[in-house]
Amino acid sequence: MTPLTLTSSLEKGLQELDVKATSEQVSRLIQYLALLEKWNKVYNLTAIRDPKEMLVKHLLDSLATVPHITGQRWIDVGTGGGLPGIPLAIMFPEKQVDLLDSNSKKTRFLIQVKTELRLNNVQVVHQRVENYQPVELYDGIISRAFASMNDMLHWTNHLLKDGGAWWAMKGQKEFEDLTALPGEVSVQKVIELSVPELEAERMLLKVVKEAPKG
Repeated sequence: MTPLTLTSSLEKGLQELDVKATSEQVSRLIQYLALLEKWNKVYNLTAIRDPKEMLVKHLLDSLATVPHITGQRWIDVGTGGGLPGIPLAIMFPEKQVDLLDSNSKKTRFLIQVKTELRLNNVQVVHQRVENYQPVELYDGIISRAFASMNDMLHWTNHLLKDGGAWWAMKGQKEFEDLTALPGEVSVQKVIELSVPELEAERMLLKVVKEAPKG
């Protein structure tokens, strides 16, 4: 599939998601996709090999969250090849988007992406999540990596400020019992995402960290 065809598919997908992007943002998203495809051959960043499939299952899937997430400082935990963090950093150049992963091959790739795409709002963190102590806490934590919401809250609680939100990207089939979450958090939204050309169901959970009472 040619870069022109991919660009056309991306623009169509953005339109369906009602996400506005400049021509430079579209160009950077396509550049990112090309880097992901190129480095994937060596570093095995994703099981998906086909660029069109990558566009739908990685790029558009990540971009579906754009109309919903809020805050100025986010961290993508267990970001892998930079999803959803890199697409979000491209779409929100005025916001800080940090990318954390413990796999050195993946963080090397992310540093390359940051450099080539000139993403000054990105910081790549090569650490295990439980060991990472940020200088400033985050407004939002986003991830596609955690199997359960409880695990996500447990491993990342120390990174989030009071009043901040966890944003968990899920498949509907993974839906879990949200009544079992700890008392100091509240499920604010369960957003059904409609990803163009993706038949699988997708959702975004917003869970807020309550400030301590008293």
